Amino acid sequence: MGIRLNAIEIVVSDMAASVAFYRRLGVEFAEGAEGAPHADAELGGGIKLMLDTEETIRSFRPEWAAPQAPGRLGLACECGSPAGVDEKFEELLAAGYRGELKPFDAFWGQRYATVLDPDGNSVDLYAASA
Repeated sequence: MGIRLNAIEIVVSDMAASVAFYRRLGVEFAEGAEGAPHADAELGGGIKLMLDTEETIRSFRPEWAAPQAPGRLGLACECGSPAGVDEKFEELLAAGYRGELKPFDAFWGQRYATVLDPDGNSVDLYAASA
């Protein structure tokens, strides 16, 4: 039997804030997920995104502590077009999320930007340059 990576889990400090952020990126969480200790959503291709509160993790790992510095996890979202990168970046900033890297035309042929989720994880926005 082979092993297949099929889930990405993020430990979150505020479930409602995290669900709201990822919904803005098009992830479809069930109604009421913002108040649950665990939430998951299908991303397609048999992959799912799972969110667990810090309290949930501590329920079976009491010694667990949140990392002091963010940035160990990076996610990326294809935006369909260079204008889509700019639009999503501006939408997220207008909603109060932090931008880490303003949209730019990368030398590798993409329009690229980075925002931070509520826990400081990097989420890249990208599209092939026109």
